[in-house]
Amino acid sequence: MKEKIDTNKDKWLQEIATQKEIQSTLKAIIQSTDDAISVVDENGLQTIINPAYTRLTGLIEEDVLGKPPTIDIADEGESMHLKVLRTRKPVHGVRMRVGPNRKEVIVKVAPVIVEEVLKGSVAVIHDVSEIEYLNKELKRVKQRVRHLESKYTFEDIVGKSRGMIIAKEQARKAAQTPATVLLQGESGTGKELFAHAIHHVSKRKNQQFIRVNCSALVDTLLESELFGYEGGSFTGAKKTGKKGLFEEADKGTIFLDEIGVMSLNLQAKLLRVLQEKEIIRVGGRSPINVDVRIISATNIDLKNAVKEGRFRDDLYYRLYVIPIYIPPLRERKEDMPLLVNNLIRKFNQDFGRNIKGISPEALNILSNYSWPGNVRELENVIERAVINMKLSEEIILPKHIPPLTELNILEAIEEKRIISSESDNLIDYNLDKNNLKKIKDDMERIALLNALKSTNGNSAMAANKLGISLRSFYYKIKKYNIKKIYEYK
Repeated sequence: MKEKIDTNKDKWLQEIATQKEIQSTLKAIIQSTDDAISVVDENGLQTIINPAYTRLTGLIEEDVLGKPPTIDIADEGESMHLKVLRTRKPVHGVRMRVGPNRKEVIVKVAPVIVEEVLKGSVAVIHDVSEIEYLNKELKRVKQRVRHLESKYTFEDIVGKSRGMIIAKEQARKAAQTPATVLLQGESGTGKELFAHAIHHVSKRKNQQFIRVNCSALVDTLLESELFGYEGGSFTGAKKTGKKGLFEEADKGTIFLDEIGVMSLNLQAKLLRVLQEKEIIRVGGRSPINVDVRIISATNIDLKNAVKEGRFRDDLYYRLYVIPIYIPPLRERKEDMPLLVNNLIRKFNQDFGRNIKGISPEALNILSNYSWPGNVRELENVIERAVINMKLSEEIILPKHIPPLTELNILEAIEEKRIISSESDNLIDYNLDKNNLKKIKDDMERIALLNALKSTNGNSAMAANKLGISLRSFYYKIKKYNIKKIYEYK
């Protein structure tokens, strides 16, 4: 009998020791985690908090332990611990304010049930400001750096004009070599599409394609993004360091957009990549070999930047191995029907429409515009035209196209074109002496007179040419007191 008691005693002691060991392990885990944790017993009294909880709420163990869970709630409201104890069901994503500083947090609470007996509840508390900051950082990073499989091919580049045929032929030839490519063209001409297409048919097509907008980051951030950094090289750096984009793009392609804005310091580092095929991380000393194909793009005149000392001449000649000029839309107006129909197909899919095409009159309006924003601006205009159409309408008409006159007016100012027999009433502008509204009004008047002159005084055709309704045209004629309208007939 005594032996049986001793055996049971040993068993109980062993079980107690096991329970203590489990409790110690759980406590160590709770204490070491970066998540703020609060534990209450079945009566709703606080039993455990961890250092992360103290950092978040500003409350220490003496303030909390043995007290009800409402002790840390800054505003009036129900304690999620008490709700979980009452319902025996977990809660997720509840926003609250806690502690003397009224810190905004998101709370997740779960019941602790052992063999169907409620033993208490555990809360995990997250700082909302930290979550919002991380979301903003993630969004910012996604905007400035995109790790992509190349998703565009040469078939996606629309255009049969001589300039586009030449550009695509040059790009196809460049794709078969490891040489550096420099894409030159105005903003919105499609330089990124060419970079995708070149990678897509190159020998590196199965490797990483990374796109970096050099104008989106300050110098120091761009340097650490491109070249990486060693652990502890600056405040906030990861202890383990971080790979740069050149390392991540090893054996693949890196597309450096807006390279013309890169600082001289970073230009020197980029030159090292091109010459030595190696990089040195920020804060590091040892070179790291990289095998990267560089495609760069710019919308500025790099030759002029070299003359002005804003761009290194040695880097310029390294980048200028295969230069490809992508013409602006105003230089390839013959591509307008192809581009418009391609965009119509795109927006039919996006908006669930069945638009069949564009009228000759509407296409003529688009063809007579200079398109300073290039294909990107055309895409915006066609999208707005589709939005302006009724569901029953299948053809884009002049009335659907948003006004394009404002930029034409600005061009008239730039070129100082004075058109009209009424030129004695107009001004040769000195922009420093006139406010913007007066300049716009006077130049809109010029545009109206020019349209009337080019259509021999036909108001309907003039309104069509300007991309506005006839009613709006007559309103503007009256607004600007154009009395000689009938002299054009």
